[in-house]
Amino acid sequence: MRYTPQDGFPYYFELAQEQELSALFASMNTNALLASIDEEKATHRYAPGKWSIKQIVGHITDHERIKMFRAFQLSRKEEVELWGYDQETLVNNSRFDELTFQQLLTDYVNVRKASQSFVNTLSIDQLAIKGWARQYKISLEDFLKSVIGHEMHHLNIIKERYL
Repeated sequence: MRYTPQDGFPYYFELAQEQELSALFASMNTNALLASIDEEKATHRYAPGKWSIKQIVGHITDHERIKMFRAFQLSRKEEVELWGYDQETLVNNSRFDELTFQQLLTDYVNVRKASQSFVNTLSIDQLAIKGWARQYKISLEDFLKSVIGHEMHHLNIIKERYL
């Protein structure tokens, strides 16, 4: 890997770049991994001050919601900045740890279905539209791949540090 998580977009894109876009959004790998986690394990934190698995799943879902709206705007040629947001504020002001893990998984699946539906409506011309993610000018297709790359990053953390 040439990039680290601190690099943001390029790191996430690099994780997902080799796969076809609609296949990335159709993959069931995340569902299979998360379905194997029980309610007790979902509250686990591998160190003080770290997110629980519930919070990670909520964050992945929030991230996809935010990024897909920005992708929608870009697909319609609306000028929009594609960069980040304050993830700590969003997680700290969520109810993720109060919700059941099943509620969080259902929300994740519903958001993914909506994302997949949107991705399947995009034309080749729309996927080629360029926008700015910090200092990187990127295509909509690459931006969308980075959404899944972000998820892959967090799944790797769950596998390495939580399970």
